Amino acid sequence: MMLNRLIIGVAEFSRRHALFVALAGLLLAVFSGLYAATHLSVTTDTDQMFSSSLPWRKQSDAMNRAFPQFNNLLVAVIDAREPEEADDTAAALAAALAKDHTHFDSVRRPDASPFFRKEGLLFLDTKQLSDLMNRTIDAQPFLGQLAADPTARGLFQALSLLGIGVTKGGEDITPYLPSLEAFHRALAEALSGHPKPLSWQSLLGGNELTNLAGKYVFVLVQPKLDFGALEPGGEASNVLRGIIADLPFVKTGDARVRITGQVALADEEFATVVQGAVWGLIGSLLLITLWLFLAVQTWRLILPILATLGLGLMLTLLFASVAVGTLNLISVGFGILFVGIAVDFAIQFSVRYRERRFEYPDPGEALRQNAVRTGDQILVASLATAFGFLGFVPTDFSGVAELGMIAGAGMLIAFICTLGFLPAIITLCRPKGERAVVGFSWLAPFDPIIARRRRPILLVFAALAAVAIALSPRLQFDSDPLHTKNPNTEAMRTLYDLMDNPVTNPYSINIIEPNVAAAEALKAKLVELPTVSKVIDIQSFVPDDQQAKLAIIADANSILAPTLMPQAPSAPITADQIRLAAKTALAQIDPATATLPKDHPLAAIAADLHNLLTAPNELLLATNQALTEFLPEELDRLRAVLNAEPVTVDSIPQDVARDWLLPDGRARIQVLSTPEARSSSGLAKFVQQVTQIAPDAGGAAVTIQATSTTIIDAFRNAAIIAIVSITIILLLALRRVLDVALVLAPLLLSALLTLLVAVLLPLPLNFANIIALPLLLGVGVSFNIYFVMNWRAGRRAILGSATARAIVFSALTTGTAFGSLALSEHPGTASMGKLLLISLGCTLLASLVFIPALLSSVHARTSR
Repeated sequence: MMLNRLIIGVAEFSRRHALFVALAGLLLAVFSGLYAATHLSVTTDTDQMFSSSLPWRKQSDAMNRAFPQFNNLLVAVIDAREPEEADDTAAALAAALAKDHTHFDSVRRPDASPFFRKEGLLFLDTKQLSDLMNRTIDAQPFLGQLAADPTARGLFQALSLLGIGVTKGGEDITPYLPSLEAFHRALAEALSGHPKPLSWQSLLGGNELTNLAGKYVFVLVQPKLDFGALEPGGEASNVLRGIIADLPFVKTGDARVRITGQVALADEEFATVVQGAVWGLIGSLLLITLWLFLAVQTWRLILPILATLGLGLMLTLLFASVAVGTLNLISVGFGILFVGIAVDFAIQFSVRYRERRFEYPDPGEALRQNAVRTGDQILVASLATAFGFLGFVPTDFSGVAELGMIAGAGMLIAFICTLGFLPAIITLCRPKGERAVVGFSWLAPFDPIIARRRRPILLVFAALAAVAIALSPRLQFDSDPLHTKNPNTEAMRTLYDLMDNPVTNPYSINIIEPNVAAAEALKAKLVELPTVSKVIDIQSFVPDDQQAKLAIIADANSILAPTLMPQAPSAPITADQIRLAAKTALAQIDPATATLPKDHPLAAIAADLHNLLTAPNELLLATNQALTEFLPEELDRLRAVLNAEPVTVDSIPQDVARDWLLPDGRARIQVLSTPEARSSSGLAKFVQQVTQIAPDAGGAAVTIQATSTTIIDAFRNAAIIAIVSITIILLLALRRVLDVALVLAPLLLSALLTLLVAVLLPLPLNFANIIALPLLLGVGVSFNIYFVMNWRAGRRAILGSATARAIVFSALTTGTAFGSLALSEHPGTASMGKLLLISLGCTLLASLVFIPALLSSVHARTSR
């Protein structure tokens, strides 16, 4: 009774001193806004969302300290028409980025080390190497001409040797067909006015070296991050894109550079979340205003509701500024939670005030009576909701713990504003009296129908609950954070293209062993696991069967070295020299074509050379550039690989070894998964198998799995705390176990119905939509409290009451606020919106059908 008198006294003070309260509220809102603007910040650092004391966080932090070069990366992924174009593009990009110390901390190319340039042939298997060296030796005369004169003139002279061989010796030039076809394509493109550089790496290295190097080359960039910005790497990424756009082969369309990596993925996710948010917010506000108008039917009540929400939100901002100071990516959503639930308190008070105005023409008395009847209900609802949120505070999921603390305090602030500020604004706005009963007159006839059919209705709900319990094991939790991201962004599309690459594989595990020997021993165990596709350590860079391979290379080098001896640079070739070389070559090639099919590549080359004879000088020089641009570089590469030397762990250069060995001798192992790990169950199996052998394993896969466990544990523990806290509050407020059960039963039913729909759709829980669960708990318990407390007070009409009207429009308002989320381009946000709408629908079903049937059943039993 004392508490009730206090509530009434606060509302009465607000009404009697309306102008003072309104001005005080305005000043308080302005002060709160100004204080928050200077003391409240937002960090987009995802590491801040989990307690640093968690074992997996400590392991992750230790790995990042040991190998900082892998942390916070932008990965430029280059592929091109020809491998040399990709290499040149990567080199030019790395050189440009290395000069910009304002936006980038480090730039490196892990696949461009001189070590791989020299020792690359040793990583082929013995047969591949032998075949490649035999083909290279067979091409010795050809290579000799090119090494002596790496211009179009040298190439034409080499082609003339083939013509001589066909004419005089009937030489089989079948092995040269791929090269001849490439020469013809290059000549034809140049003659058509669209010269494209010829790939000598593909011609001389063959498929073996091309497959060994892979389709993509990489530039790894560590940008300077601004965690105060929505996209921490946004500025650096924009600079990077500007540099990429000016690269020569990118301009011509011959090379493509895409950006992925942790920073790009995170930035694109933040950008996707806010994409369309402004228009979505405007649309939501318009619909919310419509629902408020339908609920209270006058701006004289809409304005007080909005003003109360505004003040409450500003005060909650003030609390967040003092209590937290820096919001994370989850706690920043407290405003949505506040508006979604606090609007219910204001709507309840305002709609039921209209009901009181019909009963009490005097506005002051109507406000007082409204405080008497609704004040305690809103207090109980706000306390239950607040403690539901506060249940997240003790968890290790820091993001939701902060959200729970701020939202919990916000519910108490919302109650104070509803009873202490809303009456003042209503008094100032002077809404007119009501001429008819406020409620849902069209729903009133359903009250007796539900009462008569309460048993079959309750049986249907009981059956649905039983089915939901039976199907609950099928509710999936998608632990892969990639599935909450927009798959159509550049970073995500690129990442999916690179799933099998160690540089970008998101499902890898890293292990640090005391030394190389221990790493090798562990590697032998790991490769036997069924979920492991590959294990890489420092020994992976020591080729197998080196003695036999080095002998093959040495034999080839003894034959080819004199031929490949670099010559002194000569004067630039002229157009006349090219024309003369073509004419000389034709003297040997034309006779050979007489013995060859008309569609033979050598015949096509002869036709190209005839066309060159009459081509303008500019075209001849462009042809020379296209044919030989990459030739000197490839000859240098060939000379380097023919001088391969034995490789040991000690001889691996520092730029390669630093990714695998620490200065104190500890060695890193990288474990790559099979494609099975791309599902939640497969990833869990992969992590479980590896950590059984290596308990201290870390890396992306372990972090994903540990994060999933942390989140699930946090929500389970928070749910237990919330239910216990809400039960205690309800027991203290209602003082009867039956009444507490009447509030909790619909809450449990709506949760089971939500689960059932989620399983049937299906709509898996994930890192994003699971955050919606606290909101659903708050909304559900509030609706139930209003109906049960009305029923306790002897008000048996449910569906036709003003309370039902307030609940329906409160649900519509909340649903509109969150329904726009379902249309988001961001899959995680969209799934959150869908889950919210599903649960809100289930909550309304439980409130408007199950509760009336349940209360009718209880009333029937107690009245016997």
